[in-house]
Amino acid sequence: MDSAEEQTDVFYQDSPNQRQSLSANCNQSDGLNGSDQCISCTTFNILAPIYKRLNSESCESEFREYWISRNERILDRLLCLKSSIICLQEVWVGNEELAGMFEKRLGDEGYATYKLPRTNNRGDGLLTAVNRKSFRVLNYRELLFNDFGNRVAQLLHVELVIPFLQSHAKDVKHDALVVNTPLLFPHNSSYCLPRLKQVYKILQYIESYQEMYQLQTAPIILCGDWNGSKRGHVYKFLRSQCFVSSYDTAHHYTDSDVDCHKWVSHRNHRGNICGVDFIWLLNPYEHRKPLNISFIKAVLGIIKNRLCEVSRESIDPFGFLENENCKGTCVDLSGFSQALTVLGLTGYPNGLDIEELHDLWLKLDTDGDGVIDFSQFKSALDPSSLLQSENENEALEAQTETPQNTSRSATIGFEVKHSALFPTQVEDGIWPEDYSLSDHAQLTVEFAPVTMHCPQSFCHPAQTMT
Repeated sequence: MDSAEEQTDVFYQDSPNQRQSLSANCNQSDGLNGSDQCISCTTFNILAPIYKRLNSESCESEFREYWISRNERILDRLLCLKSSIICLQEVWVGNEELAGMFEKRLGDEGYATYKLPRTNNRGDGLLTAVNRKSFRVLNYRELLFNDFGNRVAQLLHVELVIPFLQSHAKDVKHDALVVNTPLLFPHNSSYCLPRLKQVYKILQYIESYQEMYQLQTAPIILCGDWNGSKRGHVYKFLRSQCFVSSYDTAHHYTDSDVDCHKWVSHRNHRGNICGVDFIWLLNPYEHRKPLNISFIKAVLGIIKNRLCEVSRESIDPFGFLENENCKGTCVDLSGFSQALTVLGLTGYPNGLDIEELHDLWLKLDTDGDGVIDFSQFKSALDPSSLLQSENENEALEAQTETPQNTSRSATIGFEVKHSALFPTQVEDGIWPEDYSLSDHAQLTVEFAPVTMHCPQSFCHPAQTMT
């Protein structure tokens, strides 16, 4: 993301207790076999030199000594932290010297590195580094969102190999999935849906990968610059899928409005500060809602917001349904599609595609008569009503679960032990004016491996891939 702020060349030194505080909480870890060892993960948007503006006329990329110096300091910090997994965004991968510098220094310290440029030769991209002492990389996949502002994502299938696991029971699976991605910047409300769809496609890909390799019980870690706060649709969508924000978990923050602005991690090109960098964790979880149901609920929230915008313009919020396809107080699929197009919510590349529109329609047309009356539509804008029947079905399934379905299998999970942002002032919602490493803060989380038990019905033997 571009930064329009002129920043001084000041290097923040580590707080004397910062690294110590990141490790101290692992001493009491409830890890496997009671072990006190932890693994750590860092995410950092390092602001590519091609986007770092020195003034209104020049960028840092024009001055080699500037970008070399800043990125060397970034690497110094990362190597000091010694995180097990490092997920970087806005790495200037189009510059061979800079990309090579990261690969060499991280490689010399025992990291396997994976870089992925954004599509259409944007210049920057992603770099994920995995410490071989903590994880073995079993597979690596690249996701190219050609319909999402040249955004990309990396998926790594890793196996935990830290020493204490060598003597642990072999029937505990040690696989985990790690994703590194940046989302679109929300320039205005029209970007809400494409941002949501980007996350939806990532989760769809993860589900397909898990099914292909029988990894339904593998914990998932999503890292990156999510370009949205805790009040946004993406945050709520991920929470509906049982992901937790590791930083908020470590600091006992809730999803309430009171806790939404306790911390920040980015000052954007408009000068606004907000918490947008997250490390999401999903441990094996039995009763997650179906992914498409959570997506439809989030889409309804976006539709509701768009209708509120129309209302503020003194237009009847439901008048958009009045067209030649209305039948009295009802609308059919064609008319509904036209109405959503007027709201900017359908069509390639940023809107709902045909399949997504059809899924939405099926959930709204509750009686299956091929039309939606206005009362049905108004009711659907309360997303909780959409999930009533699904919740009832889940409750019924739980009551009728047979003994063979309740047998358990052991797998690994992660417990959030500690998390910290750097520079430390951002933890109090303050952006320090003399911070110059990036326009984002660095986020690090420490996890303790724990044994988790999940239903045998979806616990399958993990496969090792070459």
